[in-house]
Amino acid sequence: MRLSNVSFAYRRRQPSVLREVTVTLDRGDMVEVAGVNGAGKSTLLRLLAGVTRPVSGTITGRPPVVGFAPDRLPIAQPFTVAAYLRHMARVRGGASWKPWIERLGAEHLLGLRLRELSKGSAHKVGLTQALMADPGLLILDEPFAGLDADTRSVLPSILGELASQGTIVVVSDHQGGLRDLSPIRQWSVIDGRVKESTVASRRAVVRVSLPYDELAGFLASMEASGYAAEEVA
Repeated sequence: MRLSNVSFAYRRRQPSVLREVTVTLDRGDMVEVAGVNGAGKSTLLRLLAGVTRPVSGTITGRPPVVGFAPDRLPIAQPFTVAAYLRHMARVRGGASWKPWIERLGAEHLLGLRLRELSKGSAHKVGLTQALMADPGLLILDEPFAGLDADTRSVLPSILGELASQGTIVVVSDHQGGLRDLSPIRQWSVIDGRVKESTVASRRAVVRVSLPYDELAGFLASMEASGYAAEEVA
């Protein structure tokens, strides 16, 4: 799959969100996309998935089956989780969702309505619908946000298995959930351009002590700057 000189702007005469992006993806590639909030990561993922069309440039070689889990599930729909997944399975030609809902530990959600889901639970449902059709291209936008510890631990192994079977996996991730997977390509979206790290980046863990009432603001600031940060008891 190849993006050739792809640019995108939301409106005419506005600055391009992405400019002249040229990248190639091969079977089995796993890509981690990083960048500060508003850099264009989600726009890049939608272009890859085919949800959004480029203003200029071309996208060729996209696999026929694409699984896409956006950062927010459309929870306003009047479905239970089970009804939503059955509907998506019919749309995808009878795809099997039950093994994935079980593997993600989300069977208990089936009777709930989409609007009743927490962010983490909604991510599990979004992951299930993205995985159910054996995609050749799997695109996940911040899939680790809000997940419980058990699901956070199992998701990297799922993605690694799919990549080993030839699926192209592209993940935007502030949480550092893929840090232990190898090999993994790393893209950074900076000033509308997509730059690939030529050397595997090294990660450092830094402990910071601060007043508890400043915690939420500090975590939000770190996430906005593209770092993975979490509270440690």
